[in-house]
Amino acid sequence: MFHQEGNKIIFGMLTIAIIGSIIADSFVPNIYIKWGIITVLMIFLILVLQFFRNPKRNFSLNEDVLLSPVDGKVVVIEEVFEKEYFKEKRLQVSVFMSPINVHVTRYPAGGDVVFSKYHPGKFLVAWHPKSSEENERTTVVVKSSSFGEILHRQIAGALAKRIVNYAKVGETVEQASDSGFIKFGSRVDVFLPIGTKIDVSLNQKVKGGITVLASK
Repeated sequence: MFHQEGNKIIFGMLTIAIIGSIIADSFVPNIYIKWGIITVLMIFLILVLQFFRNPKRNFSLNEDVLLSPVDGKVVVIEEVFEKEYFKEKRLQVSVFMSPINVHVTRYPAGGDVVFSKYHPGKFLVAWHPKSSEENERTTVVVKSSSFGEILHRQIAGALAKRIVNYAKVGETVEQASDSGFIKFGSRVDVFLPIGTKIDVSLNQKVKGGITVLASK
């Protein structure tokens, strides 16, 4: 199963792979070069399919926990001053996604969307300290019944050239449902109230909508 955001890219890559393979087979006399071209095209196709996959998952929804918004590795757990929305100290948990991770962004908690904003910006590597403030990004805040306002921020990486954000202010969303998608390498920051119990550790691998990020 593939995410809808990949439909055009998958179709385009599939077309290129088929046409390129036919041309190589018909006009490249050297068998090694011919199969080298075909192999490279197939590898690129497989990588695109891998990136846009959207595996079916059985989510265990629970309003007393916050779920990881994405697949990846926890790279930041620290107390910071959140400048854009809260303008006060919060606990930040950041998950870095490599190009081979599933790149669907999911809501850590269900509730009402009270803030949603897109910011154009740079394309620094996703683990750069200033990427959360200077890169292309989207900020979404959901007000949940158990945790209050929870902010998650999609951040483009060096390879990411488009962030998709589905959140609309005023709508009610379900925990683990699709919040957005980042194309080709990225990071997601989650900002939690001070005192929230963090249930993950640095360098831990997490799964979006499955791994418990924090609890009361």
